[in-house]
Amino acid sequence: MPHPEHAPEPIRADPRLTDTEAAAEARRIIADAYRPLPETPTAYRDTTPLPAYGLTPPVAQPDRRIVPAWAAGTAVAGIGVGATCVGVGCGIWLACQGFAAVTLTSVLFVTLPIAALAAVVTAIGSAVRSAKAAHTETHHHYTGPVHQDQRNVTTTTRGVWAKTTTQQSH
Repeated sequence: MPHPEHAPEPIRADPRLTDTEAAAEARRIIADAYRPLPETPTAYRDTTPLPAYGLTPPVAQPDRRIVPAWAAGTAVAGIGVGATCVGVGCGIWLACQGFAAVTLTSVLFVTLPIAALAAVVTAIGSAVRSAKAAHTETHHHYTGPVHQDQRNVTTTTRGVWAKTTTQQSH
């Protein structure tokens, strides 16, 4: 609420102030903001003692709580489950950190020796199998009249993408 010495002025048709009027208005607003407030207390403490209720004097009440076995077991189980969850979470976090540290170089460093060993084993297995296939012998034992029709089929497979050519001769 404005002070009586600063009564509001009537509203003018032109709301704009001149520089002199604006400076005077600014001084009035600043003076109102920094005016000291009246000395009134903001807090009160009642120091009168509280009345006592009843005539019975206070009695000592010792604490003799006994925790049931099921409650203690539940508490221990809860601690165990919590510790297990923390351990599993830490393990998952460590695994994720390890996966995040994987680079192409580290993958190649681990997998290339395994791939080279697999290629050597495959080459040895192919050589052994083709050696067995090249030395096969066929023995025919005939009794009675026989008509022999012999056909030789030669198959060659080459290349990374297998291309098989078959030649048949009589």
